[in-house]
Amino acid sequence: MNALSLALVLTGVVLNALAQTLLKLGTNRLGGTEFTLANGPAIALKSLTMWPFLLGFACYGVSLVIWIAALSRVPVTVAYPMLSIGYVINALIARWWLGESLSSSGWMGIAMICMGVWLIARQA
Repeated sequence: MNALSLALVLTGVVLNALAQTLLKLGTNRLGGTEFTLANGPAIALKSLTMWPFLLGFACYGVSLVIWIAALSRVPVTVAYPMLSIGYVINALIARWWLGESLSSSGWMGIAMICMGVWLIARQA
């Protein structure tokens, strides 16, 4: 995998992970709302006025375009497993930005994911 392909894959993964974290931040700010069909439009409207949701949606949109560019250059058998890096990024951001905890088994899982991604990336 050349440098541009790797940069596209990693940028897409990072933006996707950031989008997930921003949506979680938005839901934390939204509060304990019960999602039902009846209050769906009100929740949607409120969500569209909160910056974490808007920035998260934007990150998803940009990540989609970048991901398409990455898939045009990298086999899906290599690119798709690299999405697992998003689990690592999300766990680390949630740990430090959102104050969530990570157990020792969580850290071991992160190490295993990193090893698996490294093994897959070596074949490219």
